[in-house]
Amino acid sequence: MQVWRALEQDPADLLEATPSVVTIGNFDGIHRGHQHVFARCREVADQRGLSRVVAVTFDPHPMAVLRPEHAPNMLTTIATRLELLSGAGVDATLVLPFDLDMASWAPETFVRRVLVDALCARVVVVGANFRFGHRAAGDVAALTELGRELGFDTEPIALDGGPQVWSSTYVRHCLIAGDVEGAEEALGRPFAIRGRVVRGDQRGRELGFATANVPIGAGLAAPADGVYAGWLRRLDTGDRAPAAISVGSNPTFDGERERRVEAHVVDDTSPDLYDVDVEVSFVRRLRGMVRFAAVQELVDAMHDDVRRTRELLGG
Repeated sequence: MQVWRALEQDPADLLEATPSVVTIGNFDGIHRGHQHVFARCREVADQRGLSRVVAVTFDPHPMAVLRPEHAPNMLTTIATRLELLSGAGVDATLVLPFDLDMASWAPETFVRRVLVDALCARVVVVGANFRFGHRAAGDVAALTELGRELGFDTEPIALDGGPQVWSSTYVRHCLIAGDVEGAEEALGRPFAIRGRVVRGDQRGRELGFATANVPIGAGLAAPADGVYAGWLRRLDTGDRAPAAISVGSNPTFDGERERRVEAHVVDDTSPDLYDVDVEVSFVRRLRGMVRFAAVQELVDAMHDDVRRTRELLGG
């Protein structure tokens, strides 16, 4: 997939020779509603004889610029988002660096500069609740009218899901509740965190449960504190194994306050994973985070966590 990270980087001569179907959104998580939009873009491209589907997204999230105190924790990094967009059948993505200047653009300015001048849009496919431009003044009706004037069609897509509409906000609410199964249903895949394994305090190893410690990146979403059954996958080799996963600050031991993900690979026979990039995905919540009165109680609970993970995932 081709990626452009600013309007001035776009090869305008190539784009003008390749009229596009364009869709616009934050696309955080690339959930099933997003996937429906991308599939419809491909259908429209095939029907119209257009060879390019282009996604327009923003980095950072507009709320992080306009009202940072209300900015959501992101479900994916921009790198993961681009990978998922490619997997969803998008041919090219324009990542717009959102700032206060862009926030001031009137709806017509955004449409002319991005959709018409840069991307040569012939059809624009968006969710029915799409808003754009300064103070979100533009909506689907405004986009449709501008399209008639400037030479592209607009196709709104009804929001998917039921009874709960699939949305990035809904996925975040599922994670806050520890409902990783609900998150998976909306995403169409297990929710996952990626990162580089760092050296921890070795306490799990001392207890007989070596773990891969993955920091939760600033501004990124994670499931509620607790223990989960899931998978650990090496990003360099693709090797995957079932894992009992702890999210939280380990309340049994005093002095630990930083939230982190610790994944214990069931029946671990692999070498140390320090400095290896991994993906930790969450399948089922096993229990909440508990402060045990004695270390042996914790060890007994961890044995039970591993047993249940093995039963659930076949490890």
